[in-house]
Amino acid sequence: MAAATVVAAALPAAPADASVYLSSDAALHAVFPQAQSFEALPVLLPDAQRQEVEKLAGVQAGHGLLRAWVARAADGVVGHVFIDEVVGREDFITYAVGIDAGGKLRPVEILEYRESHGGEIRNKRWLAQFSGRSTPQELRFGTDIKNISGATLSSEHVTAGVRRILAIWQAMHAAAATPAAAGSPP
Repeated sequence: MAAATVVAAALPAAPADASVYLSSDAALHAVFPQAQSFEALPVLLPDAQRQEVEKLAGVQAGHGLLRAWVARAADGVVGHVFIDEVVGREDFITYAVGIDAGGKLRPVEILEYRESHGGEIRNKRWLAQFSGRSTPQELRFGTDIKNISGATLSSEHVTAGVRRILAIWQAMHAAAATPAAAGSPP
């Protein structure tokens, strides 16, 4: 049986100054406003695919729970949305990543930020750097995705997390395309 790709980490307690910007539902619609429905999708990868994801994604900070949905419109699948949690400096940053049906990233959305410093991570220009990229190799921190002064760890860890999500999507997509994967996620 497939092993779960992500196991929820021990969640740190949220500080009193945690800021919630979007609910999960609002994030789904922000990433794919044209979608008419969102279907929950289990993120399960066999060991070989999990190892490939780790190779493609590189070094990662701690992660919390990863959730995924298929975004559908009347004419079919428009993409996938992943909501992930990655450790910033000391606490989790919850963010959403959309990948369209062609495998290109949409702008990232920050749902919740729990750190006392580094809220600049929500800057729309910074988040837009992800849009249109389609391979983990296009997500090198400091080269492809610029640093945010004052939010270095947060921006580095979100970049690594997006790289991991794109690698997971590619592994799931490749598995669904093989004949032995009948019944696998789209």
